Amino acid sequence: MSLHEVFAACRDEDRAALIGYLPAGYPTVSDSKELLAGMLGGTDEAPGCDIVEVGVPYSDPVIDGPTIQAAGDTALRAGFRIRDLFDVVSSVADAGRHAVVMTYWNPVHQYGPAAFARDLKAAGGLGVITPDLVPDEAEEWMTATDEHGVDRIFLVAPSSTEQRLAMTAKASSGFVYATSVMGVTGARATVGDKAESLVRRTRAHTDLPIGVGLGVRSGEQAAEVAKFADGVIVGSAFINRAEQEGVSGVRALAAELGRGVRSR
Repeated sequence: MSLHEVFAACRDEDRAALIGYLPAGYPTVSDSKELLAGMLGGTDEAPGCDIVEVGVPYSDPVIDGPTIQAAGDTALRAGFRIRDLFDVVSSVADAGRHAVVMTYWNPVHQYGPAAFARDLKAAGGLGVITPDLVPDEAEEWMTATDEHGVDRIFLVAPSSTEQRLAMTAKASSGFVYATSVMGVTGARATVGDKAESLVRRTRAHTDLPIGVGLGVRSGEQAAEVAKFADGVIVGSAFINRAEQEGVSGVRALAAELGRGVRSR
């Protein structure tokens, strides 16, 4: 199934997709596989995530807040290597579920863009989110993703001009990632009040689904975002729950968020 088909299936159910983030290798490679399976599985009472973002732990993050930075550091100290990323993605795909990768550009550049797209496709990954790569500097990446059939997801922000929104939407495939607030990732008490207007502005330039990330931590917030977005993206809250309660905790949070995206 492609990202297009995943979002279409969610639309058929009149709901937004739930997208959960966790770094590969956090706290170890095997543990991250179990946590991602829990996020996708939910509980007996409610389903979990529709898609998982498998993060690449990185030593010099730009958009990551303290929770994701700490999780990435844990994974790196545990010996994470880029080859482990594809192993983790394979574990999701082999279970018949859907994974995209979220990574800064430097690891892709060092690995080789064509090789990265090729190996991700072979692992069953559907797409890549690159928060620090802008479309006007992404020609090599766009060629590689086109060649290997991997979706490329770029970011828009409340500060994006109309010209930038149009350029980013045109260059994206799979979905467009809309950041609800300016700043770094992290669970917040409220979702940024500029998120809805950003989705509306972006939607004027594309028919692609639009996912909203940064700040969501509860079912109530997921329901709020699901009223105007095609996807609700949750990261730091899953890491916090994994640290506190392990697999059972992320299952419970996924179920709570899953009920949220179904309550609009």
